[in-house]
Amino acid sequence: MADPEKMSHEMSSVGGTLRVLRPLLHLLLPLCVHWVAEEMTVSVLVDVTTKALCPGEFTCSEAIYINGLQQTVVGVFKMVVLPLLGQLADECGRKPLLLLTLSTTIFPFALLATSQTREFVYAYYVLRTISYILSQGSIFCISVAYAADFIEEGKRAAAFSWITGLFSASHVLGNVLARFLPEQYVFPVSIGLLIFCPVYMHLFLGETVRPVLRHEQQQSCMSKILWVLCKRFRSMRDAASVIISSPTLGGISLVSFFYELGMSGITSVLLYYLKSAFGYNKNQFSEILMMVGIGSIFSQILVLPLINPMIGEKVILCIALLASVVYALLYGLAWASWVPYISASFGVIYVLVKPATYTIISKAARPTDQGKAQGFIAGVQSIASLLSPLVMSPLTSWFLSKSAPFNCKGFSIIFASLFLVVALCFACLLKPDDPSHSKSESTEDMEASLLGSRS
Repeated sequence: MADPEKMSHEMSSVGGTLRVLRPLLHLLLPLCVHWVAEEMTVSVLVDVTTKALCPGEFTCSEAIYINGLQQTVVGVFKMVVLPLLGQLADECGRKPLLLLTLSTTIFPFALLATSQTREFVYAYYVLRTISYILSQGSIFCISVAYAADFIEEGKRAAAFSWITGLFSASHVLGNVLARFLPEQYVFPVSIGLLIFCPVYMHLFLGETVRPVLRHEQQQSCMSKILWVLCKRFRSMRDAASVIISSPTLGGISLVSFFYELGMSGITSVLLYYLKSAFGYNKNQFSEILMMVGIGSIFSQILVLPLINPMIGEKVILCIALLASVVYALLYGLAWASWVPYISASFGVIYVLVKPATYTIISKAARPTDQGKAQGFIAGVQSIASLLSPLVMSPLTSWFLSKSAPFNCKGFSIIFASLFLVVALCFACLLKPDDPSHSKSESTEDMEASLLGSRS
């Protein structure tokens, strides 16, 4: 029989979390709608771009190259734009930046809703690249900053976990809509939802930051960009010294680099490979994306908190990386149209790579170096995501064409799995720092600095 006190405590905890989220209603509602609207177009875009750029064919090398180029360009510009938008959100307010970043997504999809000819698809790619530069990552970061303005420090973890949970749930709902909506209605419905978001925010979302006129705001845009670049360089230099001084942080940075190099490359070409190899359409794409989305919600919210105390982050990381290798090999060696569904099921496990990585970094870094360590690893991952399309796009296009040296359409994905194997090897060599050891080191450093100041 259940303990009444325990049940009462759990209900009060849930009720407390909902009370914390109540001020964020006018933020979370349009964000969820926005994420649904974006995700429901993912599975349709492969068919649309292939038909426009390579009519009558299942394989479209041009679309693969353009997607790879887009990923590289967006990654380069995001290094400057993302911290700049964060600074502007602190100076000018959260609401104007949220309205700007949310609105940029409307225009690319409006073009495809108007026409899906070759010229309109090229124009879509140009506008979508600009939209990605301004919105990819920045919407989530500014939203978290907005939530932090409202919620006291002790209750932020629960609020942030709900935001990430809603993000995953929105993606699942978007794929459900894409699965059952006729293709001709996907873009009009998506545009309607995308327009709703900034309109709702403009009417109902309150501002949390009072803009203050500062000397820095009088600077030109170029001066501000140069200032951001110099600040970014100094912070990365300081972070690099932190990483080098810790064997665990150095090892996990290598794990992150090779994992992102392999997985981002697979993600960038996967849907085009499935269409070419097995003739998949939006329905099959939506089903696979739904499997991964539902599995990621289950494993991150329910499984990870249960198994982490028993086996630790290193074992979870190694198991997740092994699952990612199997995931890639099954896709690359798929011999029938049902095999990708088996491969997608491993997404339930490999999504644990990121949370396990963040936990290892957090435990290995000192309290004063948390931001530097996490930021440096994020920078390493960004570099990997820039490099992967340079290899994956031409390799995928070559093996999907008739001029391939041998018959293995998924060879590029098999090749990418080698990077995942390298990441797994580095993960097995990790020796996570003992928290007590880190704490004692930090205490010794503090004592040394105090003695130095006295002398």
